[in-house]
Amino acid sequence: MSSIEFASAYFLYGLIIIPLLTVWYIFLGRKHQAYVKFSDTGFFTNMPKSWRIYARHILFALEMCALALLIIALARPQSSSTNQKINVEGIDIVLTMDLSSSMLAQDLKPDRLEAAKDISAEFVKGRPEDRMGLVVFASETFTQVPLTTDHGMLLNMMTDMKCGMLEDGTAIGDGLASSVSRLKDSEAISKVVILLTDGDNNAGSIDPATAAEMAKIFGIRVYTIGVGTRGTAPYPVQTPFGGIQYQQIPVTINEPLLQQIADETGGKYFRATSNEKLEQIYNEIDKLERSKIEINEFTRVHEEFLPFVLLSLALLLLDFLLRHTIFKTLTD
Repeated sequence: MSSIEFASAYFLYGLIIIPLLTVWYIFLGRKHQAYVKFSDTGFFTNMPKSWRIYARHILFALEMCALALLIIALARPQSSSTNQKINVEGIDIVLTMDLSSSMLAQDLKPDRLEAAKDISAEFVKGRPEDRMGLVVFASETFTQVPLTTDHGMLLNMMTDMKCGMLEDGTAIGDGLASSVSRLKDSEAISKVVILLTDGDNNAGSIDPATAAEMAKIFGIRVYTIGVGTRGTAPYPVQTPFGGIQYQQIPVTINEPLLQQIADETGGKYFRATSNEKLEQIYNEIDKLERSKIEINEFTRVHEEFLPFVLLSLALLLLDFLLRHTIFKTLTD
């Protein structure tokens, strides 16, 4: 980046002399006009006026411009160039989200899934430099978005997530294993899975403990989030007449399992009992997994007065030539 500053900026106050000299020039020009007496001025009525009469003020304008440039040169204009060397520790993050039907419970507003989508989206927006991916699971698992820096696409795909996309169930082990497979070949220094679920492992072919061991082998930290209030939560159930009624269903989060996964991989377990708590959890993860940035800044200062001096001298030379050629009869 480049910028212009003045080492002796107080000289710029000298520019006030330009309007003062202009006023003096106008006043003096009127005062020293020459007069010649003629008995009849009719001869001059139709006589064309020379363009030099109007252009004579060019000389004064050249002198004022030259003076202004010299004053600017005395103020010592300087340009500065700054180079920055930035080293960023890359972080790859896979969001792993439960799409089982219990995510429709409304202990979080408007329900668990929508709250998780909204707060996860804000988390994504706050980390524009990181590669992120999205894995969803119910009784089976699916990679919704592979690791990418195209966060716009990620957010659009996250918006389209809904319960019923996959066969119902909660395959925590399969969901974590799929996330690990997306990160195992990553060259990022830090690899993270954020696993969000509201139940216990009751489907899939891979044991969650085995998936956690895989994550540990590949150096992947897993932050686990259990979503749901304690006790029971209102869950929408369709009636035979096509309406919706709410039933209180027990919240069955396997906290020991989620705690074990987090401990095994060097992550951390969180419990989100409300929208506010879930937002605080994502904020904490954001702080724990913040990119390390090292900036080395080099600044060079260059004197820039010479072009102003040369241009001023050029204007004075032009003034001298015009004064002794085209405008010689007017100024002598």
